Amino acid sequence: MRKILEIAGFLLLLQGAMGLVTAFTDRFDVGLVSRIGFLDGYEVYASIAALVLAVALFAVASGRPE
Repeated sequence: MRKILEIAGFLLLLQGAMGLVTAFTDRFDVGLVSRIGFLDGYEVYASIAALVLAVALFAVASGRPE
């Protein structure tokens, strides 16, 4: 279970970082945040939420026994 949480946290960390890069530079249109239609205009907030959720998943994963 710990490995699954770490993988999910890593993927969310990547998506959040790619979303912020896309929102601030408009150069790289990668990641899921910029492709989801109902998040149009809220990409920065969604990317920050993904980063916060990634940190929370890493915290939960570190507290769980192997």
